[in-house]
Amino acid sequence: MYKRLALCAVVLVSTFTHASTIQQTKGHFQDKFRQLDEALPTPNVYRNAAGEPGHKYWQQKVDYKIKAKLDEQKRRIEASEHITYTNNSPDTLKYLWLQLDQNKFKPDSMAELTTAFADPARRGPATSAGDANTPAKLSLDELRRQQFMADHELGYELSNIKDSDGNKLHYVIVGTNMRIDLAKPLKSGQSVKFSMDYAFNIVEEDAVSARSGYEHFPDDENEGGNDIFLLAQWYPRLHAYTDYEAWTNKEFLGRGEFTLEFGDYEVEMTVPADHIVAATGELVNPKKVLTREQQMRLEQAKDAKRPVFIVTEEEALENEKAGTNKTKTWRFKADNVRDFAWGSSRKFMWDAKGYHQGGAVEPFVMAMSFYPKEGGDLWKKYSTESVIHTLEVYSRFSFDYPYPTAQSVNGPVGGMEYPMITFNGPRTELQDDGTRTYSQAEKRFLIGVVIHEIGHTYFPMIVNSDERQWTWMDEGLNSFLDGVAGREWDPQIPWGVEPRDVVGYMKSQNQVPVMTQSDSVLRLGPNAYTKPAVALNILRETILGRELFDFAFKEYANRWKFKRPTPSDFFRTMEEASGVDLDWFFRGWFYTTDHVDISIDHVYSMRMDTKDPDIDFARERKFEQDKPLSLTDERNRLAGMKLWVEKNPDVTDFYDENDRFTVTNKERNAYQKFLKGLKDWERAAFERAVKEDKNYYVLDFSNKGGLVMPIILKLDFEDGTSQDMRIPAEIWRRNSESVKKLIVTDKDKVLKSVEIDPRWETADVDIENNYYPRRIIPSRVEAYKRKKSTSKVSRDIMQDIKTELKTDDDEDDKKGDK
Repeated sequence: MYKRLALCAVVLVSTFTHASTIQQTKGHFQDKFRQLDEALPTPNVYRNAAGEPGHKYWQQKVDYKIKAKLDEQKRRIEASEHITYTNNSPDTLKYLWLQLDQNKFKPDSMAELTTAFADPARRGPATSAGDANTPAKLSLDELRRQQFMADHELGYELSNIKDSDGNKLHYVIVGTNMRIDLAKPLKSGQSVKFSMDYAFNIVEEDAVSARSGYEHFPDDENEGGNDIFLLAQWYPRLHAYTDYEAWTNKEFLGRGEFTLEFGDYEVEMTVPADHIVAATGELVNPKKVLTREQQMRLEQAKDAKRPVFIVTEEEALENEKAGTNKTKTWRFKADNVRDFAWGSSRKFMWDAKGYHQGGAVEPFVMAMSFYPKEGGDLWKKYSTESVIHTLEVYSRFSFDYPYPTAQSVNGPVGGMEYPMITFNGPRTELQDDGTRTYSQAEKRFLIGVVIHEIGHTYFPMIVNSDERQWTWMDEGLNSFLDGVAGREWDPQIPWGVEPRDVVGYMKSQNQVPVMTQSDSVLRLGPNAYTKPAVALNILRETILGRELFDFAFKEYANRWKFKRPTPSDFFRTMEEASGVDLDWFFRGWFYTTDHVDISIDHVYSMRMDTKDPDIDFARERKFEQDKPLSLTDERNRLAGMKLWVEKNPDVTDFYDENDRFTVTNKERNAYQKFLKGLKDWERAAFERAVKEDKNYYVLDFSNKGGLVMPIILKLDFEDGTSQDMRIPAEIWRRNSESVKKLIVTDKDKVLKSVEIDPRWETADVDIENNYYPRRIIPSRVEAYKRKKSTSKVSRDIMQDIKTELKTDDDEDDKKGDK
């Protein structure tokens, strides 16, 4: 998904929770294992307590017929759409709410008016008079954005909004939303048809940082250059009407994405005749827009071992050169999708390869990529193959891919997803000798972004979560799975979903709970992508194990395929299907900002007292003798001082010949009396314990981060062997701050050292308190030259600030989102 966004300082936790009904009014006890049900919506006939759709679950259906024309010279869309809205809810609707996403770019939109200025000269709000007096700086990106928006009329132009009988419908535009008042109330089970004409000027993506738009190539041989057009959020479309919120008509501010209704689409796009079009759905008129040879290549690609070019590089280069005033109309059909997007350019070459997934639903998928010469060998080698790899892995964790196509399209958008089509940005670089090459970073970026965005076809394009409200439900789940798919591609590529990847964010103060509504999250990348992905990775590898997790996750995916789940549905399904109480886990990771920091503070070594004085007194004598010699005594001896007893050897008694550990009949009689007082079973147990003579260790742990987790131990023994031990998180149930654990080993297994979480499984933020005894902390020695110029220091600090201000973008870029 796309993101290039300013930080937001307001924190609003999701309203989809109930107030807690349990309060601890005495003492300091914190119940980290309190059941989560009190925070979740009450189960009902639409969503049951097991986390699956209830017996009266419903959702609306919206069908679209759209005819659009791309005016290349004006960079403008002119279109008409006919909409059929079916009310499957039990409610009667008097009006409909539509999304007008292009209105976000109007200068008076809420998004524009509330976007905080990202001043690279400051870290944030002024904290002193000196900060306040620091001159503000305007970046060239911001300057370009302001100029573009001043030079263009942006937003929707709407007309002829009418019902199926041709009667005008009353409507009201509220920012990025539009309410259409129906001529008569729409009852449950009924449908209504209406239509409208619309137009808008396409934004330059690089100028305004959008989810779609055009990219200009001024250096192409064609006079005036060429463009790549990526069109998304390009038609007025219905808001979702749900059982949990009614109309989901939150203003579009740019970060929180969408929740939409499923429906069937018939779309016609009239474009310049030399353009190649990629779109959601299947091309239904290939004979009208492709040459006979291109049609044959498309057929050959179905069973090809490697991608086959439908439009070759040579054909794309010829298209680039001249341009044309003629047009062609491409027609696409898509059934049961929640959105529609497309791309168009004369620069596109097009390759394809069939994927025979062998499932029962849709055994064949055409994987395809569209890209300009700038994509080069990078795209030729890896784009379509990455698409197929994603389908293979994601289908294993969910369901057969249900659509006929899966596409990766290169353009100005770093990474964005729609049904059957994704926009992905990485490219090759032109060298001085005219060749093109790519860096390792660009290779990793392309593979990663394609996997991530194609993965979104499953979540949320099929498992249709509400992205505007709960970004983590698609980004977090998808980031977890793209990490799985990525490591099955090449584990050497850093995929960013290992526990160690989130520790910096987990201990930072600049965070909010994962359940925070997306527009209010402070750092969207680590909050909505990395943290929930890491949580799910830990849940799979450490808490549940793969068998239980994979079963429950697949159950969730299949329960909510082509339906709209909420967080409670996910939490309840994972718990119900795995058979494990996970309330503590979901509460800690998703509802709090606690972090993992478990410390081992002490280890006490103990040995079983035999009660036999001849044995125990000898042990005590040895313990006393092993103590270091008193420094005072040692220095007295070195000084030649004689003790009183040495000076007076004629004065002695019993105690001079026997120490305090000498055994007498008194102690032996007491021992026999003790044995006679034991019951038979007590005596048998006692004598066995004495005979086995095991080692007893008490390990003292403290929870410094607040987030309860299993205690994973590596025990090293003096004989050179090691033992792994896993203590479930429930050990913290009665005291979430500190616990002790007794460990018993055989006599010859003398404990040497203890380490917590040796494989870094739990995202523990401070591994230095994971060792007992403590270790010498490994670091590095780095030579540097002290900076003498204060102005140079100042410039370095400014660079650090710029880097910090880009943190969100960098985190999102790792996931393929621009």
